[in-house]
Amino acid sequence: MILTMDIGNTNVKYGVFDGDELVASWRVSTKASRTADEYGMVLYDLLKQRGVNFEDIDACVMSSVAPALNYTIEHMCRYYIGKAPLIVSSKTDTGIKLAYAHPTQLGTDRIVGAAAAYRLYGGPVIVVDFGSATTFNLVTKDGVYIGGAIAPGIKTATESLVTTAAKLPRIELEKPQNIVGTDTKSCMQSGIVYGYTGLVKYMVSKYKELDEMKGAKVVATGGLSELVENVEPELIDVTDRALALKGLKYIYDRNKKKK
Repeated sequence: MILTMDIGNTNVKYGVFDGDELVASWRVSTKASRTADEYGMVLYDLLKQRGVNFEDIDACVMSSVAPALNYTIEHMCRYYIGKAPLIVSSKTDTGIKLAYAHPTQLGTDRIVGAAAAYRLYGGPVIVVDFGSATTFNLVTKDGVYIGGAIAPGIKTATESLVTTAAKLPRIELEKPQNIVGTDTKSCMQSGIVYGYTGLVKYMVSKYKELDEMKGAKVVATGGLSELVENVEPELIDVTDRALALKGLKYIYDRNKKKK
């Protein structure tokens, strides 16, 4: 079995693969103050619920955009599982070529998602990841990552709005009944949900005007992708909530063959 770990700014996502099948996945909150022992015991309990022991894990692979946790998670893998994880970087063979001005500055979450989408759905492909940031990632038909965009995430923008404007309340992120808000709550929901849908629609349409991205498939990932799908179902071709975990497994397999 292979343990995949996608360490984000908000959540750490774990996945366990038996062969090519994702048999279990979980999310735990990202907390830099947690120790390797704490992460190890949480993971132990999660695995136990599915009848998996640490001894059943043959290898580990991880990507991270939270540098403060890298040593902690790596130490957890070494101590509890007895395996040093493969840590994905811009230098790792992912199956795509990075045509990025400074590859070391490119988040490994974006690399993994782009590699997974190209592997699973072909190119050209536009990957929209609805996480702490909303990122757009473009891969050509020939497997070249040409860049994209970074915008504030839906939750990030909403929280910023609430903390900056004293009289605005925290709201449930859901599609309002009407684009015209008639009270504070529905006005905020309209601005956030329809506003972000407009953002995604505009960016995707402009990308598809590029010669190398004509006819591109749009692949969405991240928990809040359903908000945009509910407004513009035809905008997104594929939604894959486990894209990063699948990408990590693919990258592990690709690099294992070289050993």
